[in-house]
Amino acid sequence: MDIRPATPKDSDSWLTMRLGLWPEGSAADHRRDIDRYFSGRSHEPREVLLAVERGQALGFVELSIRNIVDGCDTDHVGYLEGWFVAPEARRRGVGGALVRAAEAWAVSQGCSEFGSDALIDNTVSLAAHKALGFEETSRVCTFRKDLKQRADDP
Repeated sequence: MDIRPATPKDSDSWLTMRLGLWPEGSAADHRRDIDRYFSGRSHEPREVLLAVERGQALGFVELSIRNIVDGCDTDHVGYLEGWFVAPEARRRGVGGALVRAAEAWAVSQGCSEFGSDALIDNTVSLAAHKALGFEETSRVCTFRKDLKQRADDP
């Protein structure tokens, strides 16, 4: 297995895996994000790494640098924005290899901390993070209020 940066030739594989990770997004929206990344017009992700074996993509990580991360002390934190391993490749060390490569990328960017998040009810992701040495720093519920409705009220 090889961990390497994504190239435009990987667009279709990356799209399929993104749909697996974030199924609420449309294929068209994911394609637009991928095209923006390869055109250099995207601020995030800053890097995309793929796990590839015998020419087949097994998983990916999308990485960024954040200046604020709950529980971190510095203002230049490598961040795991997205992490996916194809179901048939899980429990074979692919996810761990991707995270180790992501950490190495963060160090190469001058980061001394690495952050991530997971939905509070995603027990598989929480367990995977802990197994790879992440330390839980907090639990958060996020809220949203639609202000358009308020503006439309008489």
